[in-house]
This record gives sequence, C-alpha cells and structure tokens, in this order.
Amino acid sequence: MSIQRPHSHAEFLHASRLIPGGVNSPARAFGGVGGEPLIMDRGEGAYLYDIDGNKLIDYIGSWGPHILGHQHPAVKDAIRAALDKGTSFGAPTRAETSLAAAVIDAVPSMEMVRMVNSGTEATMSAIRVARGFTGRNVIIKFAGCYHGHVDALLVKAGSAATTLGVPSSPGIPPGCTADTLVLDYNDVAGLEEAFHRRGSEIAGIILEPVVGNMGVVIPEPAFRQALQDLCKKHGALLIFDEVMTGFRLAYGGAQELFGIKPDLTTLGKIIGGGLPVGAYGGRADVMHVVSPLGPVYQAGTLSGNPLAMASGLATLQELKRSNPYPRLASETKRLCDGLADAARSAGLPHQIAGVGSMFTLFFADQPVRDYPTASKSDTARFSRYFWGMIDEGVYLPCSQFEANFVSAAHTPADIDATIAAARRVLAKIG
Repeated sequence: MSIQRPHSHAEFLHASRLIPGGVNSPARAFGGVGGEPLIMDRGEGAYLYDIDGNKLIDYIGSWGPHILGHQHPAVKDAIRAALDKGTSFGAPTRAETSLAAAVIDAVPSMEMVRMVNSGTEATMSAIRVARGFTGRNVIIKFAGCYHGHVDALLVKAGSAATTLGVPSSPGIPPGCTADTLVLDYNDVAGLEEAFHRRGSEIAGIILEPVVGNMGVVIPEPAFRQALQDLCKKHGALLIFDEVMTGFRLAYGGAQELFGIKPDLTTLGKIIGGGLPVGAYGGRADVMHVVSPLGPVYQAGTLSGNPLAMASGLATLQELKRSNPYPRLASETKRLCDGLADAARSAGLPHQIAGVGSMFTLFFADQPVRDYPTASKSDTARFSRYFWGMIDEGVYLPCSQFEANFVSAAHTPADIDATIAAARRVLAKIG
C-alpha cells in the first residue's frame, strides 16, 4: 500500500510561500527523512487523519502532550466550560491555583510553581532563577539534550537541531553561551572534572532525566547519583527538564521513577493537555527569589491562560483517576519487543530504548548512551523505515533523533498492527 497525498502536497506548497519552510517548527519539516510533511485535518483517539483522508496510527501525540489520546471527552468538556467564561483576563483565576495544587501534589520536589506559556519559557526562567539564587553564572548542559530555543542552551542541542545538523544557531552572540558547559550524557568522569575545575562558578545542571531529543536515552545509575552528589557538594542546583517526561513516565514524572528530588523542575506538554503551556518550580526557598517575592524577574501576558489551565487540570485529574501507567508501560514494552524482533529477523543493526510510554528504535550497531553514539545511527535507513511505515498507516516522528509516544488510547490491536507493519517494512528496506 502507498498512501496518496495530493492535497497535502498542494497545501504544503501554499504554506511554503507564507511560512519559512512551510512549517511553524523545524521538527515538523521532514528534514531528517526528505519529502514533504502530511497536512493534518483532525485527531481522534490514537489516530490522525490528514487532509487527503488517510488514517494513521499516531505515535507522536503532538510531540508528547496527548497521553490520553486526541479529543479525550473530559478534556474537551473542561475546555468548553472554560471558554464559556472567557479566553484570557490578565488577572488571577482559580484555575491557575487549582493546576498549581495538582502539580505540587504530584511532584513532591515542587513546593511552589509558576505557570508560563511554553517549555522554552520554563527552561529559560529556571536557568535565570538558578543563577539568581546562587549568584553564579555557569550552567552545565548535555550534548543532545534540547531545552527549547533558549540562547544559552542552544548549544549541541537535540531535537530538530540534531536532525538538521545544526548544533547551535546563527543569531546567538558568543557571550550568550560563554557560561554554558556542554558535557556528554552519562559521562560521570567528565561531570566530576567539570566540578573539580569550576565548581564554585556552577549555578546548576540542567538535563532531560530521560532524554527524548536525541531519541530515548536512559540515564545510568552512576550518572544519576553523581548528579545529585556533585550538586549537593558544590552548592549547585539540579534542574530536571521534565517538559517531555513529566506526567509521562509516571504521574510524578521521571523523578518519581528514579526516586530523585531535583531543586528545580520544568514542565510542559501534558500539563496543558494539548494547549500551549509550561511551568517551572521547585524548593520554596529557591522560588522565593522570583518576582514579585524576590528580585528575579519573569512575566507573561498569557501565563496561566484559563483554557490551558482547564485543559491541563482535566488531563491530570484523568491520569490520577485512571492510572494508565502500568498498561502504558506494558504495551510499550510489548511494542519495543516486537520492533526489536522484526529488526532482528530482517538482519538489521538496531538498538531499542524504552521507558514507560516513550521509545525509540535506533538503526545503530552499538548501545546508545549519549550524543556521540546516537549520532552514529543510520539516518538513511531510518528515512526508508519512516516512509515505509507511513505507507502502512503508521505515523512516527520524522527523525531518528526523537522519542515516540504511546497513549492510553492505543489499543492492543493498534500495537499488533504496528508490529506487523514494521515487520513488513523492515524486511524490505535493507
């Protein structure tokens, strides 16, 4: 089967005359696989429908937010009810406090939380708070971890920056990244050396506690311990960027899964239930430096937007009520096992990484534990795999270096169909 896309093609040509690259985010541009993106019309449950009428099993879920699937009834009802009251007031609402309370209840390390409009705003603000609280300037990040398009952090970034071969960006003055140290993920010796040399200057470490932006990469136990020990010893703050993993790997995020309490946490995606949102928070003494309590300034006209607050709160309430996490983990493992078996049967070098409801099939011949090993993946083979799965009615991230997401709306039959499709495609692509 080969799906037809004439309307997507025409619409993409139209968009390309109006929008840079025809897309509003490089991650949607199909730069890592070639060709043109499909233009979507609607989502229902575990499926997307493009403007040509093709139905696809969706493993992107709007790049993570739709853990309940598209158009969950409780989320839609909450948005409708909020819309009936107005879209934005520029004033405090009960909805902001309710969502803040739900986040703090779920994530014990977050004693106070501030709502913003995106993951990028959240990480940018967390960095500012860490520097303001410690009086230090240096931030450690890890190659392949993407923390939004923040000037200081867009250095050896993952996500589309990896896909497009652009580890940093023109337009960022050298001074913006002068206080950013970039290390390799899972490199304990490198982390120890950085603190040995510059420990008194380091304000904090920011990382994805499970990486999703160079594909799924899992932190090793010794690395997790070193992060905590070195931050505590040197008075630096540990910042978990849980924009992707928050409420995804467990109700309390990756920090619940690993039993770690970072000093600051950034959130996004799921806490908006599909609407634009972000948040940062942590220890109360750290958050007390944020204006208007303290001198660290951060503001936003639409922060705490009533529609996003209602959507996010309904999503979190449903996750707490239904607890889909055990089934999500078991179905994701079953999918990972099926994909690995299909690649093995086809004689293809591969690595499969999965945690909770996140996974990546790497076309690589050695374990993927950091950016250097991820970057050795066969992206040409991935491209053939991606388009083969599209033709089979399965919609995957358009890059080797992205996480896939399973939602509570995926059925066992969807998982079976995906494994069967992968078996057919992998047998053909060589």
